[in-house]
Amino acid sequence: MFAGIDEVDWASMEHAYGPADDVPGLLRGLASADPAVRESALDGMYGAVHHQGDVYACTLACIPFLFELAVDPGVQDRGSVVELLTSIGGFDLDEDDEDEIDEDEIEGAANYAMAAAAVTAGAGVFFELIADEDPGVRLAAPLALATLHRHPVRVLALLRERLPVEADEEVRLALVEAAGRVALRHRPLAGRVAEWLSLLAAQAYAPGLRLAALAQLARCAPDVLPGDVVPVVSGLLGELRSMTGAPPEARGEAEAHAGAEAGADTGAGVVTGAGPSSDAGLSPDTESEAAPDAEPDAEPRTGGKTPVVEQAPPTLVGQFRALSAEEYVGRSAPWTADLLRTLHVGLDDRVNDRTALLTDQLRSPDRWQRIDAVRMSGGLIRAWRGSYDGLVRLVGEQLADPEPRLADAASHVLEELFGLAAPAADALAARLAADPGGWVKEWASGPPGLGSTVKALARLGDVRAVPALAAALEQPEVPHDVGYAIGHLGAAAAPLAQALRRRLGEVGLDEGAYDRASPLLSGLTGLRAGEAAPEVLRVLRGAPEYRGEWLRTAALRALGSFGPAAHCAVPELRALIRRPGTVAATEAADALWAVAGDADAVLPVLIEGLQTEHVHDRRTAAAALGRLGPHALVVAPRLRALLEHDELWLRVDAAIALWEVSGRTEETVPVLLAAWEKNRHVRVRVAECLARMGPAGAGSGAAHVLRAELVSVRRHNAMDGGYGSHDTYEDERLLTLCRQALHGKTGRGTRA
Repeated sequence: MFAGIDEVDWASMEHAYGPADDVPGLLRGLASADPAVRESALDGMYGAVHHQGDVYACTLACIPFLFELAVDPGVQDRGSVVELLTSIGGFDLDEDDEDEIDEDEIEGAANYAMAAAAVTAGAGVFFELIADEDPGVRLAAPLALATLHRHPVRVLALLRERLPVEADEEVRLALVEAAGRVALRHRPLAGRVAEWLSLLAAQAYAPGLRLAALAQLARCAPDVLPGDVVPVVSGLLGELRSMTGAPPEARGEAEAHAGAEAGADTGAGVVTGAGPSSDAGLSPDTESEAAPDAEPDAEPRTGGKTPVVEQAPPTLVGQFRALSAEEYVGRSAPWTADLLRTLHVGLDDRVNDRTALLTDQLRSPDRWQRIDAVRMSGGLIRAWRGSYDGLVRLVGEQLADPEPRLADAASHVLEELFGLAAPAADALAARLAADPGGWVKEWASGPPGLGSTVKALARLGDVRAVPALAAALEQPEVPHDVGYAIGHLGAAAAPLAQALRRRLGEVGLDEGAYDRASPLLSGLTGLRAGEAAPEVLRVLRGAPEYRGEWLRTAALRALGSFGPAAHCAVPELRALIRRPGTVAATEAADALWAVAGDADAVLPVLIEGLQTEHVHDRRTAAAALGRLGPHALVVAPRLRALLEHDELWLRVDAAIALWEVSGRTEETVPVLLAAWEKNRHVRVRVAECLARMGPAGAGSGAAHVLRAELVSVRRHNAMDGGYGSHDTYEDERLLTLCRQALHGKTGRGTRA
């Protein structure tokens, strides 16, 4: 093994962290008899040689040696090596990607192409590995074949042939998943795959296999799903629960029988082993795999069987394995959650079906099914608009469950729903009262934070969160997010103003001042607590050099929110605006306008801010000018000139400010609507302005985009593979603003 490895000039190559002269050691480590050494080597391969999916010259040089490892029966954990090869060679670059490649990316794109060619050229070995004695290898080989082999008809035939004789439950599910992958990559075969999957999903077969088949049907041929897919899946989950504790051989016999009957194809021959085939003319389509609603795994799936729980090793791969093992403890069918996530991804915009399925899961006597359902409910609501009152109420019911993982999962989901969590308000309040120890969470590093139940209730504006926030303000270190929670409560949190003032007055104005003062300033800003102006003024005057600019911004924002009640700060604000062209002067001018209404004093400062070099500072000045309204009409030509600026967000801010100072819509609305189409993240800002303008004309461009947004099922900010904690809040706010803009509850008049 490893013949010629020392002849490769590894030192001339680089990986993510420098020279690649350590790569031979990593490759040899993958062959070690010591599990810890193998794990460390695999961690190094993913962490440096194939860092975040990148392919370097040293990655290409590894490919022949990885194939040697994969086929050597004396090497342990070969399933992980097969998965590594699949990841290295499985990157698809479609025509659109090729068109977008710039000069700096040419080398990387070439490496991806060479890796795909090299691994695909050797993919024939996976035909043999699909029957390997190691179940971990058999688990990884089907997806490797489906992803990498050039002859998908032969791959599909082998998957069908293998199913009846495969004894391992997880490997059988991998065979079915691989069939779905074939259909996605080679669309001409989708009908053939769907026919087989439909047969597997039929009534006579074992529930795990049928659920896997339905999940893959949802991915590759959703139109073929049975009309009663929700009750069918619910029934399968019930069957799986009833089989808990049944001997594995009983389930294996049932599914082997299913595979034997389904193996009789109608048009595809059964092929054993690797050899020439007549289907070479099939060209694969680019695969586009939807990311699951749950958060994506940080590392690839581990090869082999469900791992045994043990202390998390120091490597990332080891930590991921340990976390996965912990998640599997107590589950009779740990793969069920993955199958259901795949099913939900395939059901896509069928929100009613997905809601009905999750509703059934949340009523399950199986606690693990409910944990999975809670997490998937969060994923559904984050990405898709719908009517979720009943679902949210059921999520709220899980807060009372004695299993902490279930109750915690429910509180975390509700925390991100803001107003949509209203049906669970009483359940949140009950949990809050029952668990005062969870009001504040301490972390190993960093400041403490509010518990998710406190945040969820506060974000509803529910006064029952106030005692928990009051207690948080008495902690030795105030939670970093307490101010934001108070802001959502508004006037209901007014009793907290004195505690906020007291704690702010105690903040030492040293290098840690920003971290300690910012949550307090945020809370006072949300309350518009003008009586706190002296304490805020102390912070403004004494801001230290370290993060002093951030601290001044927070203090000025607070003073501005107080309005005339902060009159004691006027001398300090006037002093700050004497340095025009700085962000501090611009922010101070904005605050001075809010406190004293002195347009003559602030207008020259804001005009100067509009001409600064930094786009962020110009945006700050434009927004402040807009708040002056007609008092700033003199700057209309300058704002109009910014409507052609390269920076989209500055164009939007300038257009809004121009309307605010001039009342003219004919030159601002087109700019706003163009930005709406170009960047979805600007839509809330645009909709705020459109709502203030008044009702959109029935046939106007504004009315068209607003109605289109309201009928869309997909949330405007939904992302595949990730999400922000405020995404649902922002999207629901957008919908509210769109309705206001169409029906006109506020504003100055109709616009085009």
